[in-house]
Amino acid sequence: MKISSSFDSGSIEVLSLDDPQNIRLRLRADNAADFKQWFHFRLYEAAGRPVRMVFENAADAAFADGWHDYRCMASYDRKNWFRVSGTRYENGELIVEHTPERDIVYYAYFEPYSHERHLELISWAELSPYAAVRNLGATVEGRDLDVVVVGRSAPSRKPVWIIARQHPGETMAEWFVEGLLKRLLDSADPVARKIREHAVLYVVPNMNPDGAVRGNLRTNAAGRNLNREWLAPDPRMSPEVHLVREAMEASGCALFLDIHGDESLPYVFFSTAEEVPGFTPDMAVQQARFVSSLQAVSPDFQTEHGYVNGRFGDEMLTLASKWVAHHFRCVSLTLEMPFKDNANLPDGQTGWNGARSECLGAAMLHPILDHVAGAD
Repeated sequence: MKISSSFDSGSIEVLSLDDPQNIRLRLRADNAADFKQWFHFRLYEAAGRPVRMVFENAADAAFADGWHDYRCMASYDRKNWFRVSGTRYENGELIVEHTPERDIVYYAYFEPYSHERHLELISWAELSPYAAVRNLGATVEGRDLDVVVVGRSAPSRKPVWIIARQHPGETMAEWFVEGLLKRLLDSADPVARKIREHAVLYVVPNMNPDGAVRGNLRTNAAGRNLNREWLAPDPRMSPEVHLVREAMEASGCALFLDIHGDESLPYVFFSTAEEVPGFTPDMAVQQARFVSSLQAVSPDFQTEHGYVNGRFGDEMLTLASKWVAHHFRCVSLTLEMPFKDNANLPDGQTGWNGARSECLGAAMLHPILDHVAGAD
């Protein structure tokens, strides 16, 4: 029996593998910071053998309360992922009990979104007659930071920015973007067509490719949490935010969406902007309209559960959607999806997963159209 993680987004520390009923593991921290929770590894030669894997330091995870009611994800082919029912959190340890059906099985905190798939998405979008890919510059480790531009800029067309995966372990965010782009670039879709008539969209599928490849949960290769860098991004330590902010200043912004995942709350919800300094009554009306529009088209989305007021305190304007709301005075929202399941529409087999994230991304076109088309 063997465990390996030397691949794209792989992450785990193996302490003991002698006894299949007592495999001892540790969550590995981000490469330059002490955030830990993401894991992704391969177990080999386990077919038909009951295994019990214990993550000894689960209580030290960044969001230890997120382990309650959490179920590990697994796959035999890296395409079809399912939840492991024998997952529990007790005495500060995450325990996963499973009897693999095949010799090779992959386990992960959430369904991975590989860098190779990211590059394929970028290349696919570039082939569309409605899109162009622009390179904004390089990450800390020299990877390309790309933006997919949909539509042609014109004085009458509103600039819309959508970014995802500032926190690299939140892979549901890029699954969301894939679903959004597939519908947005569909020549037969009337909603997509009307959006392209009214707006130019700037979509950054992965803000943190370094962290994604490294298997980090929350930070880039320099150990920076990008969603705390927006007030004064360092061109050397957080070039990803610096480059996107520069591009936004050049284009303007009439709508901003920052796509994330939440480790603890089993719901889909927005973190809204009413606490941002300078939030106006007109912004409140537009924000409420946008939220209601998504709620009307996606039963996965809800407004009852979310973050409590005052959660971000003095960090408020270091967050992307809060800084954008303050700076551009536009509708600016953070979308959160669960790592667990959507408690409103649970699925015992998959929980929340990539496919459900894609569907939500496609549904987001309706509120975007409502916003950019205005009274038309």
